Amino acid sequence: MDPAASLWWSTLDRAGTSRPALQRHLDVDVAIVGGGFSGLWTARELRRRAPDARIVVIEQAVCGFGASGRNGGWASALYPLEDAAVTDRHGADTQHHLQRVLRDAVRDLGAALDEDGIDAHFHQGGTLTFARSDLQRERLQAAARESDDHEWLDEHEARERARVSELRGALYTPHCARVHPARLVTGLADAVERLGVQIVENTKVLRILPARAGRRATVVTVGGTVHADVVVRATEGFTPGLPGERRTVAPLYSLMIATEPLSEAFWEATGFDGRETFTDGRHLLIYGQRTADDRIAFGGRGAPYHFGSTVEPRFDADDGVFDLLERTLRELFPHLEGSITHRWGGPLAMPRDLEPTVTVDHATGLAALGGYTGDGVVLTRVAATALADLLSDPGRTTDFTTLPFVHHVSRRWEPEPFRWLGINVGLGLATWSDHYERRTGRPSRATAWLERLLG
Repeated sequence: MDPAASLWWSTLDRAGTSRPALQRHLDVDVAIVGGGFSGLWTARELRRRAPDARIVVIEQAVCGFGASGRNGGWASALYPLEDAAVTDRHGADTQHHLQRVLRDAVRDLGAALDEDGIDAHFHQGGTLTFARSDLQRERLQAAARESDDHEWLDEHEARERARVSELRGALYTPHCARVHPARLVTGLADAVERLGVQIVENTKVLRILPARAGRRATVVTVGGTVHADVVVRATEGFTPGLPGERRTVAPLYSLMIATEPLSEAFWEATGFDGRETFTDGRHLLIYGQRTADDRIAFGGRGAPYHFGSTVEPRFDADDGVFDLLERTLRELFPHLEGSITHRWGGPLAMPRDLEPTVTVDHATGLAALGGYTGDGVVLTRVAATALADLLSDPGRTTDFTTLPFVHHVSRRWEPEPFRWLGINVGLGLATWSDHYERRTGRPSRATAWLERLLG
């Protein structure tokens, strides 16, 4: 995908310029493969801990080309697993610790951007999850009773914040900020360079080789090799393109649309004065925000998973999904009159057990982080901080090194065709459940099958 196709890249203050590609051999302390949020935050945190460390970031296109520059701009405390699932797997104390770190991390992200002079349109207005049917209201009210992170707003209270069609109430959490992701990732790349980190772009990585007797860990690229004490893989949705990584994560496509800047009259009728991000209680995820220039940026799941974990630029666009997103947006806001000006998409990485990972193997010199399932704007910085703590002082325990996804390795996805069948059946079950509940007003039993499918 041409990054300029997205709203975010087309509204940057200045056109991005590509950095030179790698054209020679390098010897460094740390080589980071991937110039998105994960790789850049890792470089920043390592360099701040070790100002003399020789660090290179290797990006196959331009920094932020992947999910980091294309996402919905939610800087949230969300975790891919629900709280109950985290508690079942890791215990209540670990779940509470994770929740506290993620909540603090939303605010801390804003502070880090201020420190680095990055204007990413950060505004912590929280998230509204609308109930637009009686079933959704019941589910969301139950969620509010089980969480100290969410406040239930009745219909009147919800309308004081925002107005959508068929509104029955809403959940509100303050732990989310709106950001402009391309401004964030390009600003972060500039900040990392100012710290003395080398960035090479337009450099395709062919292989990552572990250390062995007489050889350090190695990155083999089309332009040269890089030897390093540690090689960090931060490739997210593009991970399956590396040798041996085809089943590590499943690249799922999330697509987005954006409106033209909307009138003052529209926003007076619609609300969102607090710049809250928004979603609703359906099973197939949607997400949106009011941008700094008063557009609606709106996205959702629904694009199919492609056989063999294939990632190709042609999958970034799906007219059927784009049309469905526009119909959904106009259903939410029946008085929306503005046109759709941007359509774009891209892959995110979903691990088999829905948990991210931060790993370090000192024997091989290989490390990795990723697998955020679309919740990476904040999680990337948390994961990068954990990895930097592990690398800079292996014996030290911090709030970040004790998170449940540190040293966690998800089991591999099933081989094809089972992977293709399972993921696309899951997407179909979520879609069918929403249609069934809307038509009948009764809970869909298919959601139980969806939960079993995801484990």
